[in-house]
Amino acid sequence: MFKNIRADLNAILTNDPAARGKLEAALCYPGFHALTLHRLSHCLWEHNFHLCARLLSQITRFFTGVEIHPGATIGKGVFIDHGMGVVIGETAEVGDNVILFHGSTLGGTGKHKGKRHPTVKAGVLIGANALILGPITLGENVKVGAGSVVIKDVPRDTTVVGVPTTQRFFPHKKSAV
Repeated sequence: MFKNIRADLNAILTNDPAARGKLEAALCYPGFHALTLHRLSHCLWEHNFHLCARLLSQITRFFTGVEIHPGATIGKGVFIDHGMGVVIGETAEVGDNVILFHGSTLGGTGKHKGKRHPTVKAGVLIGANALILGPITLGENVKVGAGSVVIKDVPRDTTVVGVPTTQRFFPHKKSAV
């Protein structure tokens, strides 16, 4: 758990040019607070303390504006920028080094049981107010434009924009190094 917290702090310093140090990031970034408390509530959830886990997640939501269900699985080095309004559902899976901007949602599309929230692979960037809905997968290094609505799988190394994003894929160009 502490390795993940350290990685989350480093993600702030890597991805936010306004961050001035680890102490400031630890004290002043609500996305970091939400992730740290989620890691605790997720531990409670996995040990079948569901009510305590949900209560902690609701307290975290009240103080940070970020709602992460304790059942969600979140990797290390995740950065939630300006956290307000971010929602991550119960069966969502978030990979390492993902960036989520304010107002983004990893949500479901109905009341069915089982996997109903997105899987977000490593290195994904989700723009402000983007909605990623249903049991879909965003491949590695996908970029989702602000305000977009994604309802279908997106292959790796792709940028998607629009409402809905169907058939608006822009593969990333490979740079010659």
